[in-house]
Amino acid sequence: MTTITDRFNRPLRDLRISVTDRCNFRCTYCMPAEIFGDSYKFLPKGEVLTFEEIARLASIFVGLGVGKLRLTGGEPTLRQDLPDLVSMLAQIEGAHDLTLTTNGYLLGQLAQPLADAGLRRITVSLDTLDDAIFKRMNGRGFGTQRVLQGIAAAEAAGLAPIKINSVVQKGVNDHTIVDLAQHFKGTGHIVRFIEYMDVGNLNGWKWDHVVPAAEIIRRIDAELPLEPLEAGYRGEVAQRYRYKDGTGEIGVIASVTQPFCGDCTRARLSTDGKIYTCLFAGNGLSLRDHLRAGASDQDLQDLIAGLWGRRTDRYSEERAQQAPAQNRRRKIEMYQIGG
Repeated sequence: MTTITDRFNRPLRDLRISVTDRCNFRCTYCMPAEIFGDSYKFLPKGEVLTFEEIARLASIFVGLGVGKLRLTGGEPTLRQDLPDLVSMLAQIEGAHDLTLTTNGYLLGQLAQPLADAGLRRITVSLDTLDDAIFKRMNGRGFGTQRVLQGIAAAEAAGLAPIKINSVVQKGVNDHTIVDLAQHFKGTGHIVRFIEYMDVGNLNGWKWDHVVPAAEIIRRIDAELPLEPLEAGYRGEVAQRYRYKDGTGEIGVIASVTQPFCGDCTRARLSTDGKIYTCLFAGNGLSLRDHLRAGASDQDLQDLIAGLWGRRTDRYSEERAQQAPAQNRRRKIEMYQIGG
């Protein structure tokens, strides 16, 4: 195995693989319904990586030091025959962690087949337990019941520990964060509260819509006393806290107020086979085009290693140093690279 580092000596350890750009939700912070309506043109099938292409590229990334593979979307459970892809990825020697991020809506029927295929863990997006707020936030009027049923199915299938991701927006769902923490306290599931980020260009992000991670922790600690935990590994995005009564832990992801670019070890493979070295990147390098033109594994490895070796991305740190009006760069949309 080859270990590669970028210009800031950050190794490549994690690969997020977007298996589809489609989603059954229209969350306001990712795919607002007024833009992604019924007439929106998603990628044609021929431009989407096949399972065989994904598995081949994933194997090359593992050979360069990646140990964690995460399937994302869009909504990955919409990709037909997804357990087949999981089975292929689970056979890659050196990939010690294979996980998936989902909105949970289809998880009830897929959790067991995914686990049987070799999926290790799962992360479910659930921004609030308040049905009315959840229906507005997902843009489709879907309630929380099916998501909660999906979480239960994942637990029954052994996909643990289950992480619950909640994007916190001021004036939208921030008043429900303690209820969400309380609901999963003692279950073994880990709720992670995420600062609302300026991913892409379409979600109307503003600084004053952000609830700082420190404020999130303050609110929860006032009701459910917390104490900090050390990070589990280099590059862990969540700051960890445990309940003082020993009934579990939560996390906060503070990309806006406390950027963690200095330890970022993640690359992202888009649905159409482009590699992005930052969540906030504007352009990616097409591995699909080289792969379909007959590139060898060594050719592809050299392309990836060269791109990572030139990497200087530190967008969140740069954002923190700028006035809001300066932040006008064009960025890839989250549904294309899975957040």
